[in-house]
Amino acid sequence: MITMALAKGRIYQEALPFLAAAGIFPAEDPEKSRKLMIATNRPDLRIVVIRATDVPTYVQYGAADLGVCGWDTLYEHGGNGLFIPVDLQIARCRMSVAAPNGFDYERLVRSGGRIRIATKFMKWARDYFARQGVHVDLIKLYGSMELAPIAGLADAIVDIVATGATLRANNMREVRVIAPISSRLIVNQISMGLKKAELSPIIENIRKAKKND
Repeated sequence: MITMALAKGRIYQEALPFLAAAGIFPAEDPEKSRKLMIATNRPDLRIVVIRATDVPTYVQYGAADLGVCGWDTLYEHGGNGLFIPVDLQIARCRMSVAAPNGFDYERLVRSGGRIRIATKFMKWARDYFARQGVHVDLIKLYGSMELAPIAGLADAIVDIVATGATLRANNMREVRVIAPISSRLIVNQISMGLKKAELSPIIENIRKAKKND
């Protein structure tokens, strides 16, 4: 049995054409079903529906053989035990530093002052500011990042930005783009050895679909 880990939402919807190219059709829509394990048209393949942040963990430890995961989550996870054969270029967005419109981020960076950064992406933020030589105090949050500067908890945030509408609605702006983000096909390295005959055609068909996209 092959198990594929997917999360509800944008990544799932944009991954459907690639699944179809590999001959995989979910028997139910996870957006409408309460089931966490969904059958497909293939008796040897099932889909587990989990939180996006849990996808690389399920694949790393072999609870799923493969999955689709955003680069934001993969980088934060570290990628241990994972083979990443295809960048699907779906669910594209960017990891950015954002600050209130009245906050002079550039001046504080130039002066060498410490900046309080709120984020749930601690590894992204830590690595980025270390590369830039910027002194920061990182504050771990799990949601509503834009509230942190408004409430006086932080000077700026590191978060995913798609359209920027939420930033604008909260009187904020991007001050740095750290990296572009897209979703990748990930495969458990041990499964790739033990189930190569089953997984290789799936990977190859998805790779071909990406080339023809």
